[in-house]
Amino acid sequence: MIDFHEEWALSAHSLFYEGLWSMSAAIVERVKEIALPLLQELGFELVEVEFRREASGWILRLYLDKSGGLTLGDCQRASEELSDLLDVEDLVDHPYSLEISSPGLNRPLSQEADFLRFAGQRARLTTSQAIAGQRRFLGTLKGFEAGRIMLEQEDGTVVFIPHVLISKARLAPVL
Repeated sequence: MIDFHEEWALSAHSLFYEGLWSMSAAIVERVKEIALPLLQELGFELVEVEFRREASGWILRLYLDKSGGLTLGDCQRASEELSDLLDVEDLVDHPYSLEISSPGLNRPLSQEADFLRFAGQRARLTTSQAIAGQRRFLGTLKGFEAGRIMLEQEDGTVVFIPHVLISKARLAPVL
């Protein structure tokens, strides 16, 4: 049984974390708006932005990519340029660390261009709703057409997954 005090504490705890999520989401969107023009000018693709609390404190992490892959020098250059820009904008009112990273082998896929660029590669997709009784898919990307991702599953069947139903998509290379 939950008494009044526990119920209030749970409610306050929930509101606190909802507030943090909302603040984080707003910062992520603003960082995207600010960073995108600079990153494009530097020749980088902005793959993903995260702003989250971790054991070491608040982290603002940007995942970048470019044709031929990202180097350590690219990360340093982007970090220096973005750090100056973000300091001027003063988006965050508490200490945080800026991290620039490559998306790695399990790169997230979100835009139509991602599904076209990585056609022929293996991917893992999760949908928000079941398609033919299935929500998780693994196979080879075959392209993107009419708002749908074409994926050839391991058994050879090709499924057409509406882009709007994708909740998570990542490359899944065979190692």
